[in-house]
Amino acid sequence: MILPFHSEEITLETAGGKGMNLARLTRAGFAVPPGFIIATNAYREFVSANRWLPPILAGVSELSAEDAVALERSSAQIRAGFSAGKMAEELGLAIRGAYAELGSTPVAVRSSATAEDLPDLSFAGQQDTYLNVIGQEQLLEAVIHCWASLWTARAIGYRIRNGIDHRQAALAVVVQNMIQSEVSGVLFTANPLTGLRSETVIDATLGLGEALVSGQVEPDHYVVDTLNQHILTRTLGAKKISTR
Repeated sequence: MILPFHSEEITLETAGGKGMNLARLTRAGFAVPPGFIIATNAYREFVSANRWLPPILAGVSELSAEDAVALERSSAQIRAGFSAGKMAEELGLAIRGAYAELGSTPVAVRSSATAEDLPDLSFAGQQDTYLNVIGQEQLLEAVIHCWASLWTARAIGYRIRNGIDHRQAALAVVVQNMIQSEVSGVLFTANPLTGLRSETVIDATLGLGEALVSGQVEPDHYVVDTLNQHILTRTLGAKKISTR
């Protein structure tokens, strides 16, 4: 149930979209922070052992994607159930062992769903990530919280809206050493506004990327001519806060 980034068993089904792409980057030789993936079968075993799937499906089967109040209420009930659940001892020992091999350093605990980063769908930002997690018990707690975030109100509504079977959804968890970055950002290899593949677009801010992806900060914005490797436009953001 624990997959290193170089594992040949990593697929969208076993590691989710984020985990699969981190494995691809690792195999391609990029400087990916060390870590491991808790595979989707660990999530399925946790749900099965705690006998939650039938009541979960019963609770969401009649929901409307437009009923925000009902979605939030159902999500809160499901996530409370996850928090009260028990992780199998064997899995807990495996996660502790993999964490010890990383040096028991502060880690990021990142959700990686099987229905994210797809060609025609994106669940970006709909599941949770936990930063600067320190200690074995705190790590296990963060893993369960990540699993529970498969059932955020936004994720439930998005699956309903796009006709995705809740029973087919599963979540892997990526555990990576924290990088205490001076600057961070998001890079698009094609301009998301125009579709031009000859332009690279970068949004960047000071500190960790959390302030950027959560919308708390106005980032610096760069449009780069990819072929000739020069900056076409540069717009500096206010960057009033940073997360460190």
